[in-house]
Amino acid sequence: MTYDRNNVFARILRGEIPCKKVYEDEHVLAFDDISARAPTHVLVIPKGEYVSLDDFSANASEAEIAALARALGRIARERGVAESGYRVIANNGPAAHQEVPHFHVHLLGGRDLGGMLPRR
Repeated sequence: MTYDRNNVFARILRGEIPCKKVYEDEHVLAFDDISARAPTHVLVIPKGEYVSLDDFSANASEAEIAALARALGRIARERGVAESGYRVIANNGPAAHQEVPHFHVHLLGGRDLGGMLPRR
Protein backbone atom coordinates (compact mmCIF):
# COMPACT_ATOMS: atom_id res chain seq x y z
CA MET A 1 0.00 0.00 0.00
CA THR A 2 1.47 3.36 -0.96
CA TYR A 3 0.81 6.61 0.83
CA ASP A 4 -1.99 8.68 -0.72
CA ARG A 5 -1.49 12.37 0.09
CA ASN A 6 -5.20 12.97 -0.56
CA ASN A 7 -6.47 10.46 2.01
CA VAL A 8 -8.95 11.81 4.54
CA PHE A 9 -6.40 11.96 7.39
CA ALA A 10 -3.86 13.84 5.27
CA ARG A 11 -6.62 16.32 4.43
CA ILE A 12 -7.52 16.67 8.12
CA LEU A 13 -3.85 17.29 8.95
CA ARG A 14 -3.73 20.04 6.30
CA GLY A 15 -6.89 21.64 7.74
CA GLU A 16 -8.97 20.93 4.63
CA ILE A 17 -11.46 18.82 6.59
CA PRO A 18 -12.50 19.75 10.14
CA CYS A 19 -12.23 17.39 13.08
CA LYS A 20 -13.18 17.43 16.75
CA LYS A 21 -9.66 17.63 18.13
CA VAL A 22 -8.94 15.77 21.35
CA TYR A 23 -5.15 16.22 21.52
CA GLU A 24 -2.32 17.59 19.43
CA ASP A 25 1.44 17.96 19.73
CA GLU A 26 4.21 18.33 17.16
CA HIS A 27 4.03 14.64 16.14
CA VAL A 28 0.46 13.49 16.80
CA LEU A 29 -3.13 14.56 16.18
CA ALA A 30 -6.05 12.86 17.95
CA PHE A 31 -9.72 13.44 17.25
CA ASP A 32 -13.11 11.87 17.87
CA ASP A 33 -14.16 9.29 15.30
CA ILE A 34 -17.23 10.49 13.37
CA SER A 35 -18.48 6.89 13.25
CA ALA A 36 -17.92 6.09 16.92
CA ARG A 37 -18.32 2.45 17.91
CA ALA A 38 -18.07 3.14 21.65
CA PRO A 39 -18.71 6.09 24.00
CA THR A 40 -14.99 6.86 23.72
CA HIS A 41 -13.68 6.35 20.19
CA VAL A 42 -10.67 8.48 19.40
CA LEU A 43 -8.42 8.22 16.35
CA VAL A 44 -4.76 8.91 17.06
CA ILE A 45 -2.60 9.58 14.01
CA PRO A 46 1.03 10.51 13.48
CA LYS A 47 1.55 13.71 11.51
CA GLY A 48 4.11 11.99 9.29
CA GLU A 49 3.23 10.13 6.09
CA TYR A 50 3.09 6.52 7.28
CA VAL A 51 0.83 3.90 5.73
CA SER A 52 0.90 1.20 8.40
CA LEU A 53 2.37 0.17 11.73
CA ASP A 54 5.10 -1.65 9.79
CA ASP A 55 5.97 1.59 7.97
CA PHE A 56 5.73 3.68 11.15
CA SER A 57 7.85 1.37 13.29
CA ALA A 58 10.54 1.10 10.60
CA ASN A 59 10.70 4.75 9.53
CA ALA A 60 9.40 7.04 12.27
CA SER A 61 11.78 8.80 14.63
CA GLU A 62 12.04 7.76 18.26
CA ALA A 63 10.30 11.03 19.15
CA GLU A 64 7.35 10.22 16.86
CA ILE A 65 6.99 6.70 18.27
CA ALA A 66 7.16 7.95 21.86
CA ALA A 67 4.67 10.75 21.13
CA LEU A 68 2.10 8.27 19.78
CA ALA A 69 2.40 5.98 22.82
CA ARG A 70 2.25 8.90 25.25
CA ALA A 71 -0.77 10.40 23.49
CA LEU A 72 -2.67 7.11 23.77
CA GLY A 73 -2.07 6.90 27.53
CA ARG A 74 -2.86 10.57 28.09
CA ILE A 75 -6.13 10.39 26.15
CA ALA A 76 -7.20 7.23 28.00
CA ARG A 77 -6.61 9.00 31.32
CA GLU A 78 -8.31 12.24 30.22
CA ARG A 79 -11.34 10.39 28.86
CA GLY A 80 -11.68 8.39 32.08
CA VAL A 81 -11.24 4.95 30.54
CA ALA A 82 -7.78 4.12 31.92
CA GLU A 83 -9.27 2.71 35.14
CA SER A 84 -12.20 0.78 33.67
CA GLY A 85 -10.39 -0.51 30.59
CA TYR A 86 -10.05 0.35 26.94
CA ARG A 87 -8.93 -1.15 23.66
CA VAL A 88 -6.27 0.05 21.22
CA ILE A 89 -6.65 -1.19 17.64
CA ALA A 90 -4.60 -0.57 14.52
CA ASN A 91 -5.90 -2.20 11.35
CA ASN A 92 -3.04 -2.74 8.91
CA GLY A 93 -3.59 -3.82 5.31
CA PRO A 94 -6.46 -5.32 3.34
CA ALA A 95 -7.01 -8.47 5.46
CA ALA A 96 -7.46 -6.27 8.55
CA HIS A 97 -9.83 -3.93 6.64
CA GLN A 98 -7.67 -0.82 6.94
CA GLU A 99 -9.88 1.85 5.36
CA VAL A 100 -7.52 4.85 5.29
CA PRO A 101 -3.96 4.45 3.99
CA HIS A 102 -2.52 6.57 6.82
CA PHE A 103 -1.38 4.73 9.94
CA HIS A 104 -3.86 5.35 12.74
CA VAL A 105 -4.83 3.87 16.06
CA HIS A 106 -8.35 3.57 17.45
CA LEU A 107 -8.73 4.07 21.20
CA LEU A 108 -12.09 2.69 22.34
CA GLY A 109 -13.69 2.51 25.77
CA GLY A 110 -16.52 3.64 27.97
CA ARG A 111 -18.43 0.35 27.91
CA ASP A 112 -17.83 -3.40 27.90
CA LEU A 113 -16.22 -4.02 24.51
CA GLY A 114 -16.81 -7.77 24.50
CA GLY A 115 -14.38 -10.42 23.35
CA MET A 116 -11.62 -9.47 20.97
CA LEU A 117 -12.42 -11.75 18.04
CA PRO A 118 -14.96 -14.52 17.58
CA ARG A 119 -13.48 -17.92 18.42
CA ARG A 120 -13.38 -20.38 15.57
